Amino acid sequence: MKKNELFHQLKHKLIVSCQATEGEPFDNPEYVALFAKAALSGGAAGIRSQGIEKTKKIVESVPLPVIGLVKSKFPDNSVLITGTFRDVENLIATGCAIIAVDGTLRKREGFTGPAFIEQIKKRYDVIVMADTALYEEGIACTHAGADCISSTLAGYTPETGHYPKDKPDFSIVEKLSAAVDIPVIAEGRISTPVAAAEMIRRGAWAVVVGTAITRPGIITSWYADAINKAHKEL
Repeated sequence: MKKNELFHQLKHKLIVSCQATEGEPFDNPEYVALFAKAALSGGAAGIRSQGIEKTKKIVESVPLPVIGLVKSKFPDNSVLITGTFRDVENLIATGCAIIAVDGTLRKREGFTGPAFIEQIKKRYDVIVMADTALYEEGIACTHAGADCISSTLAGYTPETGHYPKDKPDFSIVEKLSAAVDIPVIAEGRISTPVAAAEMIRRGAWAVVVGTAITRPGIITSWYADAINKAHKEL
């Protein structure tokens, strides 16, 4: 699918992040593919997936564009999204439509996020989503050749760790949407349909929701914690 057609398909639509971490009951390519099928039946226009085997299985299982990534860690233990050229090559082999890459200014393989994206675009014929945490990173990744920007890492980097854990960053989406001419994808702590709709009103091209749809253990804890808190207040 050509890039323009791909982004047209995703415009003002929902992308569901179908991920499972090690130790969770759904940490299996077959199971996350079932999440993707459920997302398709509910009206999702795209899927975001972590890990080579899981991404490959989802690509094989649903007729939707898949955003693939490989998650690892920086030395300070903060999350790193697709941080090596080998990761990129392995994701290309899965057939995913878009590759998500860490677009922060932290260095990996000797490159900052924008410089790494610039190298990827030179070496491979791929569509790149730059996962960013700050407005300045989004601007830099746009200049580096990213095809779209996401707010995925806002609140998950050392510089943004002070952000509220229960609220999405509307401001970065709104500011970037007004400043760049490539799609800006809202992602991160979007836990209600109201928040997802507000992201579209703020200028988001599309909205990614993960935990609130595909992480039943965490969703259960929200309810259990609220009930326990209410009980203590009696």
